[in-house]
Amino acid sequence: MKLARLLPLLLLAGLARPATAQTTPLYQPRDIKAAFAKGTRSPDGRPGPNYWQNRARYDITVQAAPPARDIRGRETITYFNNSPDTLKQVVLRLIMNIHRPGVSRDGDASPDYLTTGLVIDTFRVAGQTRPLPATGTIAGVRLPKALAPHDSVKFAVAWHFPVSVESGREGMIDPTTFFLAYFYPRVAVYDDYAGWDRLPFVDSKEFYNDFNDYTLRVQVPDNYLVWATGTLQNPKQVLQPAAAKLLAKSMTSDAVLHIATAADLAKKNITAQQPINTWVWTAKDISDVTFGLSDHYVWDAASVIVDAKAKRRASVQAAYADSTVDFRQSVKNAQYALGWFSNPANWPGVAYPFPKMTAFQGFADMEYPMMVNDSPQKDPKFAQFVQDHEIAHTYFPFYMGINESRYAYMDEGWATTFELLIGRTENGVEAADKLYKQFRVNRWIHDAATAQDLPIITPSSELKAGYGNNAYGKPSLSYLALKDMLGDALFKKALHEYMDRWHGKHPIPWDYFNSMSSASGQDLSWFFNNWFFTNNYIDLAVTASGSTVTVQNIGGFAVPFDVNVEYTDGTKETLHQSPAVWQANQKQATITVKKPVKSVKLDGGIFMDANEKDNSFGA
Repeated sequence: MKLARLLPLLLLAGLARPATAQTTPLYQPRDIKAAFAKGTRSPDGRPGPNYWQNRARYDITVQAAPPARDIRGRETITYFNNSPDTLKQVVLRLIMNIHRPGVSRDGDASPDYLTTGLVIDTFRVAGQTRPLPATGTIAGVRLPKALAPHDSVKFAVAWHFPVSVESGREGMIDPTTFFLAYFYPRVAVYDDYAGWDRLPFVDSKEFYNDFNDYTLRVQVPDNYLVWATGTLQNPKQVLQPAAAKLLAKSMTSDAVLHIATAADLAKKNITAQQPINTWVWTAKDISDVTFGLSDHYVWDAASVIVDAKAKRRASVQAAYADSTVDFRQSVKNAQYALGWFSNPANWPGVAYPFPKMTAFQGFADMEYPMMVNDSPQKDPKFAQFVQDHEIAHTYFPFYMGINESRYAYMDEGWATTFELLIGRTENGVEAADKLYKQFRVNRWIHDAATAQDLPIITPSSELKAGYGNNAYGKPSLSYLALKDMLGDALFKKALHEYMDRWHGKHPIPWDYFNSMSSASGQDLSWFFNNWFFTNNYIDLAVTASGSTVTVQNIGGFAVPFDVNVEYTDGTKETLHQSPAVWQANQKQATITVKKPVKSVKLDGGIFMDANEKDNSFGA
């Protein structure tokens, strides 16, 4: 390629700059540079011509019979090697071993959290029985025959484990209600920039999975209901006719239907009355499956249009204890959220991609594909806030396969942003912004500890202190600052381009940076350097002289702010400054106003200032 054609691409990648440019190229780790060199990722933010990712097909059967806590499962995994590499081994994830005593965790574990972990009963690779005595959350498996590019290998696994009494992201909700996540052995991600994902699961960090196809069979005694990721394939076999008919009706109903009430469950007229019911679910091109079960949770359902052009609906369901007041609004809240997020006029403005969303009452406040495990809340508005956040995760990391373990800000930051934007429509701008500041910004901006100002780009896997702020509030503020600078229309255009490019794939931060630059038609490297690669925080100070207002950027972040000016003639004016005001000089901005200034006050709104004492002049 001629240099004249190559230079624009190098500019976007941060690999070359004209001599007059003021922007510092974005730092790229060596493994990321290697991905660009191999052509698996492109300098303009697109997947490269040599991009690939592996996938698998899972067929899982799980047995549960509460109040017994023993869970038994078996599965076949067909793993497809789409990489150009010959694989001599495969890495498995055995996440349930997080409950074993002595396993590495980010915090203490109570006796009710600890169990014997996952026990492998049988393990076969390509038909050959092999031992798998792993006690940690990851295990390497040597293959009897190297797996060539574009070939596949089959695993057969049988296992069992006890449900933990203490329920967090998974476990026992009550003696006859379980929520089961991460319950099956899985193949770890093998990707183009880091190879096998060997990060241990430490229970506070989140996840990284390939996009797979799943068939899930859950075998439970009669009178137990099951809710899971995917589409229920056999409602007429596991439900009595009236309940099955009501469930089918809910798929096109705007009104909330009560599929199973407490009275129904007491009369045992919901599930098929046979000793064991096998509930069958399927899901394709999805990163995980999870399920909950109970013999006394009530069941609500409705649906909502998520794609107006195609008139496509998504089912919205809720499973909860009848006494839990806030969950009675769960389906209505979820209908609103799915409709709002899917509306092109809103954010992200991308149609909800899945056929269903289920809210299950647990203790985690945690997202999964097509499911959320949320805790009860006394404040119904806060319950909606929590559910909005977890549903927003549909897009990051489930629509796009984010590596949350390394780059949590690529999903938590966006869910935090969307929670604010939908909250403004639900509760008004003032209330939503107040909650955002209290819950997302205040705990960072008023904590001067060194760890809290580590660069956002710091791998999440390397953080303990500072993880929450780097995953949630700080990146969310960066996304909102960019939205302010580009304007809604251009920001949405660039965001949609990024999402379209990486839907069903594994983006990394540099794919986001380069996509936003190329799609917006602007070199945004200066902005991303400022927000992601520095120890900056938010702290502005203002002075004025005559008709000149000078703002010092003490903290360093390129934030938007309002300049509220009172002139000497008594008139007042508010001048909004987007982050572009800092592009030429990130330490100081000079704003020329119309008339001599009497007083001036800065207002950052949700961009809270660490020291507000120097935000006013002349008052």
